[in-house]
Amino acid sequence: MANPLSINRFRVVLSHPSHPGNIGAAARAMKTMGLSRLYLVNPRSFPDAEAASRASGANDVLDQAVVCNTLEEALSGVTIAAAMTSRRRELSLPVQWARQGAITLAQAALEGEVALVFGNETYGLSNEELALCQLPVMIPANPEYASLNLGAAVQVMCYETRMALMEEAPLPATEGKLATVDEVELMMAHFEQATTSSGFFNPAHPKRLMPRLRRMFARIRLEQDEVNILRGMLSSFQFPYKPK
Repeated sequence: MANPLSINRFRVVLSHPSHPGNIGAAARAMKTMGLSRLYLVNPRSFPDAEAASRASGANDVLDQAVVCNTLEEALSGVTIAAAMTSRRRELSLPVQWARQGAITLAQAALEGEVALVFGNETYGLSNEELALCQLPVMIPANPEYASLNLGAAVQVMCYETRMALMEEAPLPATEGKLATVDEVELMMAHFEQATTSSGFFNPAHPKRLMPRLRRMFARIRLEQDEVNILRGMLSSFQFPYKPK
């Protein structure tokens, strides 16, 4: 049986879904595997009768769905977000297959909020949206035809999530509490501000500095104390202490 506390820390995020029927299919896929927290980023049509029809009894998941304007809003409070992608991207983090990705999230859910993030049916997640996530995940589909319907992709990942949660997931290797997406984004803004004011970073010629920093921090999964240390260092560089 899946750990009820951990499974309640999972949220499924659909970013810019075009078809209300896919929202209903996702809700049905979630409920069959015990997940209930659905977040929708700027859906084209919701609420919608087609979504309710395709939900096939999972209307409670639709009724409780949280509609957000941006992915940042949907990931507020999340410590690890898994970005579902069908291809490797430039400057992306190391990719995990669906099964290992679900295990990684199950381990993180022992301590905090986690998210499965799915992109638009036609063009998937943008590079900007991928940059907000710490874990790219791919479903090992046929490489010659890797196109999965959104509802089917959600079903695969919800199944893998349930299987991972039914195992005795080991405790995460971190000693402290992981930083949330919100805290990391504030730190990244602080980095950009501090490096710009120092002259190290030129916004007119960025040379991918910020994406590379973001990738590095996502790879090591910062703890809250580590974010505080880094931001404290940045502040000391910006406003050095001057003894009286």
